Amino acid sequence: MAGSAHGHTPAAWTGVIISFIGFCIAGVFMVAANVPGFWAGMGVIVLGGIVGGGMKAAGLGMPKDSAAVVAAREAATAQARS
Repeated sequence: MAGSAHGHTPAAWTGVIISFIGFCIAGVFMVAANVPGFWAGMGVIVLGGIVGGGMKAAGLGMPKDSAAVVAAREAATAQARS
């Protein structure tokens, strides 16, 4: 599947990496019984979603399919079913 894209975009990678760092921060502070640190980590997780969404809105996410691509996909699906 070398030619297919499954959401591996700069927006997705950045959002996931930031969220993972927040998860690690929250985990460390949860084990250390530090409530403010835990919530700071949770805030970083939310920040990862916001940054990823902002990057997607800026055009760094998955491109939208054109009308020609959608029509070709539907025609191929209809042909395969018949």
